[in-house]
Amino acid sequence: MNERLLPVITLILLILSGCVNGGISGAKPPKVYIEIGGKTHEATLGTYCWGNKCVDTVGPIKILEGKDPIKIKPGETISIEMGYEPKPNEFHVLQMKDGVETEVTLQNNHFTAPTEQGIYYYSYGAWWMDEKKENVSNGDAFYAFVLEVESE
Repeated sequence: MNERLLPVITLILLILSGCVNGGISGAKPPKVYIEIGGKTHEATLGTYCWGNKCVDTVGPIKILEGKDPIKIKPGETISIEMGYEPKPNEFHVLQMKDGVETEVTLQNNHFTAPTEQGIYYYSYGAWWMDEKKENVSNGDAFYAFVLEVESE
């Protein structure tokens, strides 16, 4: 092989590898951050399928054992941020408290903290669904975080 072509071929392979699986890349799903009152906290990665690898973990409450909850005020705005392209085109947030699960509605990646004091666990599920093939996921990831709503 011509040695001058090797860098060009390597570049082409890198570009092509970034185009498989709906444009997702990397060994693991991207990091997700929870932003509250100007402070950023990293969410914990749980179960995911990314590239050719699937990892199954315990649920959000178990995976967060031993982690300190993020302390927040009642009704405070919470933002879920991901510095990654492409963005997931499907996502869901589930809130868990005292054995009760509640779906949380995100508006522009934001939601409002509960007004009642207590510890709340959250699961953020993100899917990179194929734009051309119905019901085909190119990657998915679940993240967990825990909030403690304190009195004002």
